[in-house]
Amino acid sequence: MATHDTDPQDRARFGRLLGAGIWLFFLGNPLGALFRNDNQLERYSGVVALVVFVPVYLYGLGQIPRFHIERRYLAAWTYVSVLLACFAVTIPGAGDQSMTCLVFISALAVAILPKWQAGGVVVVTFAAITAAGFWVDGWSAHGNNFAVLLAAAAVWSFRLAWQRQAKLMAAERDLSELAVEEERARIARDLHDILGHSLTVISVKAELAERLFDDDPVRAKAELEDLQRLSRDALADVRSTAQGIRGISLPGEIASARMALESAGIEPLLPTVADEVPSRWRELFAWTLREGVTNVIRHSEASTCEVELDADRIRVTDDGRGPCPDDGSGNGLEGLRQRARLAGATVTTSAGPGERGFSLTVTVPA
Repeated sequence: MATHDTDPQDRARFGRLLGAGIWLFFLGNPLGALFRNDNQLERYSGVVALVVFVPVYLYGLGQIPRFHIERRYLAAWTYVSVLLACFAVTIPGAGDQSMTCLVFISALAVAILPKWQAGGVVVVTFAAITAAGFWVDGWSAHGNNFAVLLAAAAVWSFRLAWQRQAKLMAAERDLSELAVEEERARIARDLHDILGHSLTVISVKAELAERLFDDDPVRAKAELEDLQRLSRDALADVRSTAQGIRGISLPGEIASARMALESAGIEPLLPTVADEVPSRWRELFAWTLREGVTNVIRHSEASTCEVELDADRIRVTDDGRGPCPDDGSGNGLEGLRQRARLAGATVTTSAGPGERGFSLTVTVPA
């Protein structure tokens, strides 16, 4: 049989009820006083009131989030009023021991009412118990007035902790939604970069093939073959982007490199298309472009960066200060070399034209 994890809200509710239920044994004081009362009507009416008091109190505690999230404060006052009515019914039979009920009423009020209303209930309850201990003949507060303050303070601390947890969970949900929206926007940008040019070229070649179909069938066939290749490449790029948060596309990297270089104050001399690069080499070339441009921005102090892109080669060249002291053997280039080895390609680094700057070249098998 399959098992399912308990919902976090159910666990929190169970924890509240368990914590509250432990303290209900203090209701043994009014219950004992009721059973010592010889008046059967007062005794049994008080017992029934306590029997109603306990589940109403526990159910109210179990609904704390709903009272605050849905602002059901009228219903919260209804629960408090029911408990006050039960307390009133126990007074004739339990006497001053009935004031133990006010401790639980104050705790529930602090848990489910707006803070200023809850504070008012606590003050009134404390004053009522204290006054009754002084002014009602034969009655004593039995420390219930101070128990009200302690219970209110404890419940208030739990309430603050719950509110902080609720805000944290809401913030996590907002961050998750924001991350999803940002990822959707990123995919949309990548798809625009990938398909914008590819579909335009496909449309132009399709029109050319249609015009050449009667006059030059051989060239028309070549154009149709190009259409098939371009379609497969565009589809591969789309699949890579859609699968892939971890995916990387060459057209997308060209667009990103242009933006990054311009932001760094470096003039980008980049190709506008990547159609002649076969789909099997596009990911490797994209990683090469990313690593090369990153190094130019970080280390070169260059004014221009040029990218040359062919079917079997990509070269990233700058006119900066030249290779780093480690001779270009940093972690990024080493990772690129590993990728190239897996693909059967070679990585070459050298000085740029005129012995200025730095050149990174990746050559793939023909």
